[in-house]
Amino acid sequence: MGPLLLALALAVLAWVLVVGDLVRRHRPVWHWYLVGYPAAACRVVFTWRRVALLNDLTVSRRSPRGLLGDLVVKGDPLRPVAPRISFPRATRMGLTVVVRLHAGQTPATYLKAADAFVHAWKVHAVRVTSPERGLVLLTATATDPLERPGLATAPAELLSALIGVLEAGGAWVMNLRLVPHWLIAGATRSGKSTLLARLITQLAGQPVALVGIDCKGGMELGLFAGRLSALATCRREAVAVLSALVVDMQDRMNACRSAGVRSIWELPKQLRPVPVVVIIDEIAELYLSDGTRDSKAEAEQCSTLLLRLAQLGAALGMHLVVAGQRVGSDLGPGVTALRAQLGGRICHRVNDPGTAEMTLGDLNKDAVAVAQSITAEERGVAVCTGPDGGWSRARSHLTPTEEAVAITKKYAAITPELPSLNRALAALEGEDK
Repeated sequence: MGPLLLALALAVLAWVLVVGDLVRRHRPVWHWYLVGYPAAACRVVFTWRRVALLNDLTVSRRSPRGLLGDLVVKGDPLRPVAPRISFPRATRMGLTVVVRLHAGQTPATYLKAADAFVHAWKVHAVRVTSPERGLVLLTATATDPLERPGLATAPAELLSALIGVLEAGGAWVMNLRLVPHWLIAGATRSGKSTLLARLITQLAGQPVALVGIDCKGGMELGLFAGRLSALATCRREAVAVLSALVVDMQDRMNACRSAGVRSIWELPKQLRPVPVVVIIDEIAELYLSDGTRDSKAEAEQCSTLLLRLAQLGAALGMHLVVAGQRVGSDLGPGVTALRAQLGGRICHRVNDPGTAEMTLGDLNKDAVAVAQSITAEERGVAVCTGPDGGWSRARSHLTPTEEAVAITKKYAAITPELPSLNRALAALEGEDK
């Protein structure tokens, strides 16, 4: 019976290993809850005191002393006391631990110990936040969901686009109804153009007018011209398009005032004008000047028109998505003023610290540091803001150019007409002739 039982035990073990590997590969969330989380929770509980001691997270409790006549009697020697923690709580592909700080401690010491937590708990990353005074929240992620971002799901809403996946494993959604204007920064081959293509394909099937401004001769956005209601390929055309949009915005404002409402979304559906999303690739081209009077005038016009659209457009169904390799204060005060109106921020890998600071610095300094750590191999990875004001690492879904072009051609027939923009571009062509 001995050899038979041993063979049976080995067979059962092999079966468990095979099934476990299949579950890990095809149902990673199940594998995490069944195997990964219990093991990680045990590591957190049993290593906490030692990790706290080695990373200066403990405090020394003063030994009791007393007087016995003229003698000082000491109690036990000094001993380190680790902060109290909650039992690790499971999340989707991760866990959270709440730490109650000792008096005088700050979250900064826990930020320095984040790498130590990663190695002790054998997880991918640990983020340190402070939800309220006296508490620190440690959020551990078991694996990097950005390595192989699957297609997450998100509810289909007007002006909402499923862009990719967040570091926590949830869907990365750009909802222009919640956050009306966006700034996207990224160096060449960082994933910025792929993100714009994904955004356009997500909006292509919606009753939305897409307007492109690509001052590189239309090399990027020109691929999707069939679904664009208008496309400006130089700064002169951009001035004409933006001017026409400001006039259209004024008409929408008058319509809302006549109806006694504060936004186009309060108008009856049959009277509601079509929403407009203006996508600008390489914002620096609109602000750079060669020193001539005409060039300076065009740059100033672009700055003024963009700022007006950003300040007044949200309630009137006009949204800006501004992208560029370099976004710095050296482009002029107009860029800084525009940045303040763009609530949504996305920062891919950038070539200079100033661009990361310009994109995320006014929101969170930690986000700037994380954005600057993105490597060239992590194409599509970015630091993005959410509607709640927080930030996260995320990765956009790869949408091949051929697929994006095919999708925009498929929906070309539903492209809304914007007569004012067409007239403005036609007038420019007439002047050139």
